[in-house]
Amino acid sequence: MRMCIGCREMMPKKDLIRIVKSPEGAIDIDLKGKAPGRGAYLCHNKACVDKAAKHKLLEKTFEQKIDQGVYDRLSAHICAKTQLNEGE
Repeated sequence: MRMCIGCREMMPKKDLIRIVKSPEGAIDIDLKGKAPGRGAYLCHNKACVDKAAKHKLLEKTFEQKIDQGVYDRLSAHICAKTQLNEGE
């Protein structure tokens, strides 16, 4: 079980998106959940991504500046997943 940094709910790891800070300090989305480094988790909810961006939750977690592109990629990933689920 892991906690979403947006809504603070505990969920199984497989139900969350992992954002990882690599040992070199690069921030990226880890869809497989296996990349080395410090991880933070967000659920597949656009409101949680928006809250994380607004309150700079990833910056607080990783103690460094986060590029807006990370939040944009997270939003795009969630929108694509939502459209895929609605198509089923």
